[in-house]
Amino acid sequence: MNTLNKSIIKKVDCIRLYVADLESGLSFYKDKLGLALLWRSEDEAGLGLADDVTEIVLHTEPKKPEIDLKVDQVDEATALIEEAGGKIVAGPFEIKIGQCVVISDPWNNELILLDSSKGLLATNTEGHVIGNLPKD
Repeated sequence: MNTLNKSIIKKVDCIRLYVADLESGLSFYKDKLGLALLWRSEDEAGLGLADDVTEIVLHTEPKKPEIDLKVDQVDEATALIEEAGGKIVAGPFEIKIGQCVVISDPWNNELILLDSSKGLLATNTEGHVIGNLPKD
């Protein structure tokens, strides 16, 4: 158990939403709703909310919407969740910024946990991803 009574979940990192094509998704969320483009790749784009650090991530893979939760370290969080009665559904596996794991709680709610152990995304002036920022 987490004996420190300190939350292993630090924040909602992003809400991932499917769009049929990235340009029409950006037209709606960025141009019409006013979200700020933070980064983009060929099939994804991260958009910033005005008063929150949570991103809206548009992607072109047909999937259901998901909420990604930020943790300090995926391995540590996974161990604590398993100890508490949760299960690993997929992973851990590498993502652009670090590690990710899909877990389920005792009621079969899936949670996506990720860390930024590789560093946040670095972008050029147009917002295209060009690598990772160095870790602190």
